[in-house]
Amino acid sequence: MSGTNSPITPDVIKSHGLTAEEYQRVLEIMGREPNLTELGIFSVMWSEHCSYKSSKKWLKTLPTTAPWVICGPGENAGVIDIGDGQAAIFKMESHNHPSFIEPYQGAATGVGGILRDVFTMGARPIANMNALRFGDPSHPKTRHLVAGVVAGIGGYGNCVGVPTVGGETNFHASYNGNILVNAMTVGVAQADRIFYSAAAGVGNPVVYVGSKTGRDGIHGATMASAEFSEDSEEKRPTVQVGDPFTEKLLIEACLELMATDCIVAIQDMGAAGLTSSSFEMASKGGLGIEMDLDAVPMREEGMTPYEIMLSESQERMLMVLKPGREGQARAVFDKWELDFAVIGRLTDTGRMVLKRHGAVVADLPIDPLAKASPEYDRPWLPGAKRPVLEPKQVPAEDPIAALKKLLTCPDLASKRWIWQQYDHMVMGDTVQRPGGDAAVVRIHNSRKGLAITTDCTPRYCLADPHEGGRQAVAEAYRNLSAVGARPLAVTDNLNFGNPEKPEIMGQIVEAIQGMGEACRSLDFPVVSGNVSLYNETNGIAILPTPTIGAVGLIEDVEKIASLPFKAAGDAIILVGETKGWLGASLYLREICDREDGAPPPVALHRERREGEFVRTMICAGDVTAVHDVSDGGILVAVAEMAMAAGIGATIEATSGLPQHAWCFGEDQGRYVMTAAASQIPVILEAARRADVTARVIGTTGGSDLTLKGVGTISVGELRELNEGWLPDFMSAPDTNT
Repeated sequence: MSGTNSPITPDVIKSHGLTAEEYQRVLEIMGREPNLTELGIFSVMWSEHCSYKSSKKWLKTLPTTAPWVICGPGENAGVIDIGDGQAAIFKMESHNHPSFIEPYQGAATGVGGILRDVFTMGARPIANMNALRFGDPSHPKTRHLVAGVVAGIGGYGNCVGVPTVGGETNFHASYNGNILVNAMTVGVAQADRIFYSAAAGVGNPVVYVGSKTGRDGIHGATMASAEFSEDSEEKRPTVQVGDPFTEKLLIEACLELMATDCIVAIQDMGAAGLTSSSFEMASKGGLGIEMDLDAVPMREEGMTPYEIMLSESQERMLMVLKPGREGQARAVFDKWELDFAVIGRLTDTGRMVLKRHGAVVADLPIDPLAKASPEYDRPWLPGAKRPVLEPKQVPAEDPIAALKKLLTCPDLASKRWIWQQYDHMVMGDTVQRPGGDAAVVRIHNSRKGLAITTDCTPRYCLADPHEGGRQAVAEAYRNLSAVGARPLAVTDNLNFGNPEKPEIMGQIVEAIQGMGEACRSLDFPVVSGNVSLYNETNGIAILPTPTIGAVGLIEDVEKIASLPFKAAGDAIILVGETKGWLGASLYLREICDREDGAPPPVALHRERREGEFVRTMICAGDVTAVHDVSDGGILVAVAEMAMAAGIGATIEATSGLPQHAWCFGEDQGRYVMTAAASQIPVILEAARRADVTARVIGTTGGSDLTLKGVGTISVGELRELNEGWLPDFMSAPDTNT
């Protein structure tokens, strides 16, 4: 279906993901019937993946500005000021559908794509993160998908030389037919040397650099904008193939050229490849482009205009150079053994004119594709509110037995097997390794650091998308605060099902509304992001998963906090209010085999107070360890601190709540801290002045974890259980033949 002269039939239109109404708009814009190349270009530019046509009405409501925001959404990545003339540049993106079809290459090229989003703006990437969701461990494909995705992330990130410093991994049956692979990259640049994508200068050369164009990834953006069905395996040709060694060369070549004054604008070729990059650059600059497709470096014979424009081959960039600088730029890319070709010129026509073998093969207006894509106000239904569960409505199991079971469940089991396959120390600036509340990376040759986290609790988002959206932002804020970082900004990756279903669209709307409330309340603006919809297979949607990636600033990396206990005899302090909230909790799901009840509410005013209090205590050096309380509640948080240190603890419930509610309730806005006994009066008085609830619940020491009046268990036994689940699962015989 790649011949320019192929007839445009209703089936051809449908196969390109365009509705009859959208095709009518195409006819109105063109004033004639498009040829197949032109139709393909409309198809990818108007795909959900590229145009956000179902979500942009609501995305516009998110807060995106703050005094420290240099560039918010709309560019390749978000940019924030981190002082000393430096900027942090970061973004998160999805590669969900490709990773299900071809897990190694899907995940690898997801990493490659997000790296390019960051270094195209002039930043050297300093850290990668990921947020992964897999299906039920008992599903026959789950092990194969975990192995492939982890190998792909490690294979690409390790080879390109950027540390993968953390992330999160969950399992749930809703992802059986549609896993999620969300990749995040953070880079650092000089604040006065940020590169943008708006083309400028009529007559300036348009230059292609990087790898050659092949037939891999054609219609990847369209495939990512549709539900899966039983024939998803047949979509393998729409998955790109990555080469991390070429990406490393591309990073170095681009950064070298950026040190000159040759570049006017630059854009990576991501989803929709040469089409999206050229249209977006021209549209932002209010210009046109004439492009000679014969000049595009190609690795396959006989490629058609359709294939050249829609290929999503990896490791490619598009630049606009200052006139007469072509030779200087070519020398840089020749040095790094990368392709370099002048493929077009900027015009003042506002049109994209493509030529192949001397003939015009496409002639399109730019703005209607790039700016005037459809924007839908889709019907949506608010989610039904679940009833609040009182502790007495939830069976009380023995807390020690429940703790053992929770620590071996797929969500809480140690993910060491995963992160040990990632090079998290390359570049030599990783201060806090995977396994903590947030990763910490030193800004090279300084005392400053960036803290990075990814967070979402999909079961809360299913139970109440609005509260789940608030909670995802609040947990990211907590995780940054728990290491002592001042939270600065958010990137998001909104993963949902089919927006044409009012109940799914309701999840999207309410989650975004909740996120917006939290971001405004916490001064935590959204500076970049990605939307991934149609995450369904045979009509079964994933759990709503609005993943939050967040970055915070640490002024002195010598003063960060970490979660392992540091010594015996320290007091254990619980910060925040505990009411024993068990609705939508992990205890309810794993111990009681139930997934009902309202999720815990998020009190944003208290989140802010508590976060500021914890950061103050860390900065003052008054605490020895900090961990936020999240999945599994207080007992799990204390056990994680004990297992990380190999030091035991004795704790006691300090309220009139039933033991199971106090131990495993998932009330929000809480932290566990440790401190020398001599510091307790100082800390409790500081909490009182800050209007923060804080109380001593126990003491560190010994080799056992003891819950007074209930029971004791060896920390070593807990760690063996916690560390063992994932390696045992991955080494079991593969049933996916």
